[in-house]
Amino acid sequence: MSEKRVRVDIWSDIACPWCFIGKRRFEKGVEEFEFSDNVDVYWHAYQLDPSLPEHYDGDELQYLSQIKGMDPEQVKGMLEHVTEQAAGEGLNYRFDQLRPANSFTALRLLEQAKTESKGSEMKETLLSAHFERGLDTADRQVLAKLATQVGLDESATAQTLSTQKYAEEVNADIEQARQLGISGVPFFVIDGKYGISGAQPAEAFTNALTQVHAETVS
Repeated sequence: MSEKRVRVDIWSDIACPWCFIGKRRFEKGVEEFEFSDNVDVYWHAYQLDPSLPEHYDGDELQYLSQIKGMDPEQVKGMLEHVTEQAAGEGLNYRFDQLRPANSFTALRLLEQAKTESKGSEMKETLLSAHFERGLDTADRQVLAKLATQVGLDESATAQTLSTQKYAEEVNADIEQARQLGISGVPFFVIDGKYGISGAQPAEAFTNALTQVHAETVS
């Protein structure tokens, strides 16, 4: 068994529908990789829409059509397509219940979770809360409950949510993405040199991991 570790850095936003789909496909790709136990995943923050208000009184269709000026029929078709793609990965997207919200506070909470070695669990919980459960992921009381579910330290969570703690870390991730030329998420960087953009099929991740591993052990 090879001891070579493969590092994967993933930029994504908890308010990005393709990021949840991409997470599932990546996980399947890792499962099919011969040395799946040797993959180390590092989550990085990204905001698709920093201008999104902390709270918006409307659903995703209204936000994209009324605030972003997109054609309502086009938005409907787009949301239906994304919902179908999500269902194919076992995800139950509910855009009719989704609460559009700025993701910055949730991303700060995710940074805290990473310091407690619960980054992947918090990422999953936040994505599900946003896309499947219709929760307001900018609401601090909601975030506190989600943090408790994941097992984060309650006093640390209270400090994170009552201050701007971890804002520098979130902004640093976003700046690093800009420097790397990342303009959309999810974006995966394997071993610091191979980039995969978007929610690619699982086999694309398996093949990339296999190729990188072969290059580094030979």
